[in-house]
This record gives sequence, C-alpha cells and structure tokens, in this order.
Amino acid sequence: MVPLTAADWPLFQALHTEADVIALCFDPPTEAELQQKFQHRLTPWHNAAEHWLCLTIILRETGQAIGVTGLCLTSGEAEVGYLLLPQFYGRGFGTESLTALVDWAKATQDIVKFKAVVTEGNVGSERVLEKAGFSLAAIIPDAHTIAGKRYADHIYYHQAV
Repeated sequence: MVPLTAADWPLFQALHTEADVIALCFDPPTEAELQQKFQHRLTPWHNAAEHWLCLTIILRETGQAIGVTGLCLTSGEAEVGYLLLPQFYGRGFGTESLTALVDWAKATQDIVKFKAVVTEGNVGSERVLEKAGFSLAAIIPDAHTIAGKRYADHIYYHQAV
C-alpha cells in the first residue's frame, strides 16, 4: 500500500462509479463531488489530521492498483474503510490490506480502537472485517438511503491489545 497520488485518479473514479462496487455503499457521486473528495484524499495525512488517510492497494507481483483503503482518526478512534475493484473480490486482498492497515496504525500511530460501518447486505465486507478481527457491535436501522432504498448500518469494532 502506498499513499494515494494524482496518478490514481482513474482507479479512484472507477471505485466510486462502478455499480458493482458502490451498490451497497453509496449513490454515485457527481463528477464535482468526486473530484472534491479525491483532492481532499490527496492531502498529506498525520495523526492529528481530521481527514482520511487514503492508501492505494497495489499487487506486489504486478504493480497493478486494485483498490484503496484508509482511516480517519477522531478522538483516538480510527474509522477504517476500503474499496476494491470487483475482479479482485473474494481473493483475500481486502482482509490482507485491512489487517496491514490496522497493524501499521497500532505499531506506528498508537491507535488501539478501530471502527467500520457497513451497509446491511454487504456480506463480503462483513466477512473481511470479521477475518481482520472486527466484531459486530451495533445495528442502526434505516441509517441511510442508497438508490431510494433504506438500509441499516452495521457497526463493527476492533480493540487492539
């Protein structure tokens, strides 16, 4: 994983507009919203920052960018997130990248509490979280709307030891 750069725009755009990626995450953003989000993610991160650390997930073997992962730190708690291109689903890359992110955050940033929010029905993401040591802590009914349908949020936590 490496920090997101301006050269990662095509990947970032695909991850935020590809129907198979966003179906259980969010509605497609406008081009202006997506550009603004991308520019914000390019801002250098430090552990007092109030914005997301965004890392590009790169395949070691080929150097191909396959997704993004990152965290946003608030009051000592890191919310984590990740998006992968659909052709890389089910191959362990989500779990590997999330585990590496958590391990890095614990070892270098002294972060010990992690949170993730998953839309109900996103079973693949829930499996990734569970494999990475997260546990379901709460369900918030009707938390948001995607494509006109109401969904619950599943809140997961991981407490580092």
